[in-house]
Amino acid sequence: MRLLVAAAAAVIAFPLAAQAAGEVNIYSSRHYDTDERLYSDFEEATGITVNRIEDKANVLIERIKAEGENSPADILLTVDAGRLYQADQAGIFQSIDSDTLDDRIPENLRHPDGHWFGFSTRGRAIFYDKAKVDPADIQTYASLADPKLKGLVCTRSSSNIYMLSLLAAVVEHEGEENAKTWVEGLWANRARDPEGGDTDQLRAIASGQCAIAVANTYYFARALSQDVRDLANPDDTDRIGIVFPDQPTEDNDANGTHVNVSAGGVVANAPNRANAIAFLEYLATDAAQKYFADGNNEYPVVEGVEASSAVESLGAFEADDLPLIKLGENQATAQKIYNEVGYQ
Repeated sequence: MRLLVAAAAAVIAFPLAAQAAGEVNIYSSRHYDTDERLYSDFEEATGITVNRIEDKANVLIERIKAEGENSPADILLTVDAGRLYQADQAGIFQSIDSDTLDDRIPENLRHPDGHWFGFSTRGRAIFYDKAKVDPADIQTYASLADPKLKGLVCTRSSSNIYMLSLLAAVVEHEGEENAKTWVEGLWANRARDPEGGDTDQLRAIASGQCAIAVANTYYFARALSQDVRDLANPDDTDRIGIVFPDQPTEDNDANGTHVNVSAGGVVANAPNRANAIAFLEYLATDAAQKYFADGNNEYPVVEGVEASSAVESLGAFEADDLPLIKLGENQATAQKIYNEVGYQ
């Protein structure tokens, strides 16, 4: 297996042999070491050599666009439906037909025309300081705009793709006007101006800088399952509680907790199209799904495959079944709302 690391200082191209039969060229913005087993097991099972270039999603998207018809890329792997939408709008993906993928990947987690397929999910949960916050006060995303939480909430920047996708879902469910009202309240309740990534939001709770934060589930599950690399000391995870917001009950018809995907699609000019489809189908096998679950504490999308013990310890929840293509379609509206509110 070849790993070709993309760098801004030089253009790195696959060798000519990489475009021959028996290989597949993957551009990936997934940065998890545990994915190595996905590639090595696929190679062992099929005899197809995996060549990779890894970089940030926007860099890979621009690279494929610049390479045009001569791009050696067979597959683009990335996270978040918003980035998938950006790539699709740029004409990067092609439509594929696969009974395997259609049968195993839930309909709302794949593009309606087969441009991309979700292979794992992560929930966008609300985390809180158990000593400062009553979880009953934060059972919905809407509650984060309640004035009683003024000065308590930490989030990422409004330009972050996770923030854009969450607001895009709110726009779809509640309409643009209500979404803007929510953002105004969320901004008013900030404990500090937005900064850092999801792990930094959890650290801010542990340090007492804020009492409530929104983050993807796998960041907290990773802290629970591995060690204390992500938080300051072993007691920090005990201090933090989790709420899966917007859970439907007999008394309400809530939408469920917002989820997003890690996904991939076949590039428009893929030189190894058949091998690319074979790799995507492999990602939908039980074995590969288990790697997503155990390797990075993501939720597998194939029915019957269990999540990791750390993820299971977070508790069960109902996920929003909104077609994730809507997150991309509403992305521009979400950014407009953040800008109008002055959300940094």
